[in-house]
Amino acid sequence: MSTLEAWKNMREVCIVGIGMHKFGRWPDKSPGDLVREAALAAFEDAGCTFKDIEVGFSGRVQSVTGTGQYVFGELGQSGILIDNVEKACASASTAIRVATWVVGAGLYDVALCTGVEKMQRGLLGAPMSEASASYSQLMGLGIMPGEYAMRARRHMSEYGSTREMYAQVAVKSHKNGALNPYAQYQTPVTLEEVLNARMIADPLTLYQCSPSSDGAAATVICAREVAHRFRGKPITIAGWGSGTPSYSPVGIGGDVAEGFIAKVSKEAYERAGVGPEDVNVCQVHDAFSAGEVFAVEELGFCPTGEGGQFIWEGRADIGGDKPVNTDGGLESRGHPMGATGIAQAIEIVHQLRGDAGPRQVPGNPTVGLQHNVGVGGCNILIYKK
Repeated sequence: MSTLEAWKNMREVCIVGIGMHKFGRWPDKSPGDLVREAALAAFEDAGCTFKDIEVGFSGRVQSVTGTGQYVFGELGQSGILIDNVEKACASASTAIRVATWVVGAGLYDVALCTGVEKMQRGLLGAPMSEASASYSQLMGLGIMPGEYAMRARRHMSEYGSTREMYAQVAVKSHKNGALNPYAQYQTPVTLEEVLNARMIADPLTLYQCSPSSDGAAATVICAREVAHRFRGKPITIAGWGSGTPSYSPVGIGGDVAEGFIAKVSKEAYERAGVGPEDVNVCQVHDAFSAGEVFAVEELGFCPTGEGGQFIWEGRADIGGDKPVNTDGGLESRGHPMGATGIAQAIEIVHQLRGDAGPRQVPGNPTVGLQHNVGVGGCNILIYKK
């Protein structure tokens, strides 16, 4: 049996509850404090309690072993299976994917997925000291802004994208983040402010980099056949695609390597029975502004090489034909690595429910897509009203 056939034989799975703790800096709060607030909000949205949860999956990256057991313990200790999930920045979306599999297979009816992180300041991938650095790190590789910047420079050389196009991603993200009460940054910035900000890795300036953040997010997932037990308006998890980078002699490598994301998105579209033309709203992994330019190409929203122009023309704006990162994305909403994947899903649920407030996408969106990348691969999830 093929994976597609197996997926079609599974039960329909949906999200019925969502909740977040505001992203930002919370030095006086523990991971348990953050998750408790997010999970209780998800229970309130779903109209359930912890007693309704049959299995749990906890996304986390820098937290210690057993984080899931610890943060779920803030809600209750009923003896259920709780698994910790780690896939760097894609940890929380992996938790959703695994929960979708086990509920879809009929092993459980109701699952709780949480994601949490309290991040240290500084660059991801930076060595602790020069003595501990690998050769590639000493050469500027393996450090995330450097990886994205090198690919951005090549994109500029090969396709003519400009600094202004990459900067426009940050302008859009911060404009959207100003409409999101859960975002870490809620102040719009101008194109000039982005371009003139401190250079991090040419051509990427400070405003084009996601911050290190604290935060938590949670979602209640169930089989569609039991969704009537809950108050929350169900949104179906219609398809998924996951994979790891493939070798390319000209690629930058790591989680920004091109090629495999296009393959993974094709698999997700096939399982969901839709194409890129059907997507009404999208959350992409804009850890750095260049990542959004690459993603809109790899997801099939525009031809290869035209991602910068796509953003520049406003096609990814809330009122554009393919709205992207309507909640501010990683750059403005914030990026607590273990929580980001669920936060992305939460924004899609808000948009498909039609309750996103001032950042609501017009036209009654019915299909949303989530693109979440981490060291170890990418998850793409497609949702339907």
